[in-house]
Amino acid sequence: MKFHKFSSTIFASACILLASCSSNRTPLTYFEDIDTSVSTPISDYRVKVEPGDELFVSVNSEYPDVTARYNVAQVNPATAQTTVLSGQPQNQTYIVDSQGDITMPVLGRVHVAGLNTEQIQQNLTERIARDVKNPLVKVTLVNFTVDVAGEVLRPGRIPVNADRYSVLDAITEAGDLTPYGKRDNVLLIREENGVRKSVRLNLNDAATLSSPYFFLKQNDYIYIEPSEVRKDNAEYNQNNSFKLSVVSTIVSGCSVIASLIIALTVK
Repeated sequence: MKFHKFSSTIFASACILLASCSSNRTPLTYFEDIDTSVSTPISDYRVKVEPGDELFVSVNSEYPDVTARYNVAQVNPATAQTTVLSGQPQNQTYIVDSQGDITMPVLGRVHVAGLNTEQIQQNLTERIARDVKNPLVKVTLVNFTVDVAGEVLRPGRIPVNADRYSVLDAITEAGDLTPYGKRDNVLLIREENGVRKSVRLNLNDAATLSSPYFFLKQNDYIYIEPSEVRKDNAEYNQNNSFKLSVVSTIVSGCSVIASLIIALTVK
């Protein structure tokens, strides 16, 4: 009977402890105030090319031999030989210089900064069409990556293969926020025109969906701040670790002293 009462007491205490811990955690919902009957305007998601970006440009047509001169052959470092696919050289990437230009075969310098890939593609198509009938031009931003750090399950750098990529996409790719991540205070760091900007996004507020920072750009950095519960736990663990280290040192010291005393006494 005593054992049964003791077990019941332990179980009740555990339930109370778990309830108190769970009540201090950050809510796991997003956009709590969203109204499904209201449409949210979508901000411009198209990424603008900047100096230092890397572009992959592919030029094709019904006559590969004609468009081949608009493509730069890639050299394989292992064999030092030019690789050719389907009678046309592979296309090389171009680094946008400090003036916002790339230099292409035949066309020479082409200004691309401030334009999205669709606009660059249209511009190149128009220029190449003066020489080639119905050219097919494809432009891709190679270095579109974002970093996600903090309270997510899989922090790290994420390569992006789409023109439209939101903060929600990045969080999903990172495995979602942990229960300790602050959803109402997500830090976004962005560099634009040589200026670094820091903004805070509230993922519990539906207004964030129409924010100009909702869709991400190349090299954006997202940091999920830990909640107070996580900070307290970390501080508690750190203090306990320090105390354990001190106690361990003291015990080791006492052990050495005791060994010396025993050795002297035996002698």
